[in-house]
Amino acid sequence: GFHVGGTFRLKKSFSVYAESETTNMEAASKPDPAIEETAVMEPKLDATPTAVSATTAALSTVDAGTMDEGIYKFNKQLIDTVYDVICFLYPVKGNERDFARFFVLETVARVPYFAYLSCLHLQETFGVRYPNMSDRMRTHYAEADNELHHLLIQESLGGNSNPVDRVLAQTMAFFYYWYVIAIYTWNEPAAYHLSELIEDHAFDTYSNFLKNHETFLKSKPVPEIARKYYEEENPFLFELYCTVKDEPECSVEEQATVCCRRPNLETLYDVFVCIRDDEKEHWKTLCNLVQFDEMNAVAARDVKSTVPAPAESA
Repeated sequence: GFHVGGTFRLKKSFSVYAESETTNMEAASKPDPAIEETAVMEPKLDATPTAVSATTAALSTVDAGTMDEGIYKFNKQLIDTVYDVICFLYPVKGNERDFARFFVLETVARVPYFAYLSCLHLQETFGVRYPNMSDRMRTHYAEADNELHHLLIQESLGGNSNPVDRVLAQTMAFFYYWYVIAIYTWNEPAAYHLSELIEDHAFDTYSNFLKNHETFLKSKPVPEIARKYYEEENPFLFELYCTVKDEPECSVEEQATVCCRRPNLETLYDVFVCIRDDEKEHWKTLCNLVQFDEMNAVAARDVKSTVPAPAESA
């Protein structure tokens, strides 16, 4: 992890290199040696709207960390393989059967958030405390709650009607949960990177489905669970996971507390747009966590996917 601020926390096995603001990572000069065990500094953030805005602006000038190439490649290979298996087993057909595919994806995708939360609770129990730890725990709970509602929506559409689909999804989720627990205990940025890759796939999957099957989705009504979550329930948890704000469409005060997005649902198409946009919100937060060890280190327009550390010259 990479940090500026006032409190030291020990991180392991995460390589950090500096990148100038005017130079792309692909063209970066020879990096410093990998930092295999480094003390990183955690900023102490004021929760007031003005302070949040100022701190985000300051942190946005910090160079993003890059991930050890071996860890990066392994994570990408793992997630791409799992995703390809699901795509093979559940090819998109533009009909109700596609909801089973999304049911499986959402069952697996929500697992890391409560795995992160489990590890943080255990750390807290053993006396490990640091600034903003509680904020991170609340955000992971809100993310898990959001993914749960994605899952409930797919279940309401019949995505879990086949017992084979349920067994496959739940078995994958069980083993993936313990895998993420192990990775998070060993290397937090690597564990966050797993979800960054998953959310990137999820965003693309929903985007393509919206583009290719618009007519099908617009012919379906809004599930009651979706209307309840997006339109009727208290928006606290819905807004809590929006840690990286987009360009302001609301006041500075509102930007500090909400993601400024409340949908108007008319058809199932609108619901899938909401789910797709939720995945983007998760991706932005995860990119910040991997690269800066902070949930909102850079503004939305500056968020970029994590890249592997460039190889050192011989």
